Amino acid sequence: MNYSDQLVETSRFLKENDHFLVVNHVNPDGDATGSLLAMGYILKALGKQFVLVNEGPTPVKFLADYLGELPIQDATRTPLNHKYRTVITVDCGDLVRVGTVANFFESDVRILNIDHHPTNDHFGTVNLIRTDACATAEILFDLVKAMPVAITKELATALYMGILTDTGGFRYSNTTADVMEKASDLLRYGVEPGVLAERCLETITFSYLQLLQLVLPTLTMHKNNQIAFLTITKEAQERCKAGNEDMEGMVNYTRNIEGVEVGVLFKQIDEQTVKVSLRSKRNVDVSVIAHELGGGGHAKASGCTIYESLEKAQRLVLQKIEHFWG
Repeated sequence: MNYSDQLVETSRFLKENDHFLVVNHVNPDGDATGSLLAMGYILKALGKQFVLVNEGPTPVKFLADYLGELPIQDATRTPLNHKYRTVITVDCGDLVRVGTVANFFESDVRILNIDHHPTNDHFGTVNLIRTDACATAEILFDLVKAMPVAITKELATALYMGILTDTGGFRYSNTTADVMEKASDLLRYGVEPGVLAERCLETITFSYLQLLQLVLPTLTMHKNNQIAFLTITKEAQERCKAGNEDMEGMVNYTRNIEGVEVGVLFKQIDEQTVKVSLRSKRNVDVSVIAHELGGGGHAKASGCTIYESLEKAQRLVLQKIEHFWG
């Protein structure tokens, strides 16, 4: 099914149903949060009933007055009070990414899967997938334009935040002329780009700086300094009282080193669980590596979880990178 037909089928799904559960992925980033809020505003404009939810808290930097007042429920703190038959997932490459929220899906659930990850496995009853989109928020922009939905400042801001963050502030290779035109269009609805850039891309916490002091000395280099590793141990997280928000973006310190092609951040969850973030510049498709390890993502930015010790996880990732080296 081509993209235009997917947009039509998605519009039909939204119009024919009335009660929705909308969920993004665990540890949501700016695109996941912006897309979740944008879908909420779309459903509100259509007169639908809905609940926005994710597993775990939403980073504070992605929530502000200018995004409106739609609440996002943290299912780990406030469980849902019933199960849903009609679900919309945004920015989830596979169903596992919704986490424990899947426990609140009915057995005969109908899922609208909206995503831009090349590794998406089309798990939805209806799938709106465009893998060359810079962000899931860009797909929702296309959806809004294809439907009779008026764009408000809040909706425009949510869409802009998703596009802004997943293009790295319009610096990554997924920034196209079409993307810039869409961002320009959104600015006409009152989006404040300077405010969003400062809050979403530039502001850091003191605990982030404390953690960074402990993480940078863990830097190790491999393959003639073309591969860089950084590690966040469980002990370092506890010492700095760091949350997920404090660790976001640290992987970029590896990728940004001159001469490095692949950068990796290892985040130790416990003695037998390690979350891995992979970034590349040009020649290595890290989504293939992540997929081999049970994860997924994009060619230049992917991730996975390895259920081994930190040392074994590091050896395994290095072996996979060297195997797939272009």
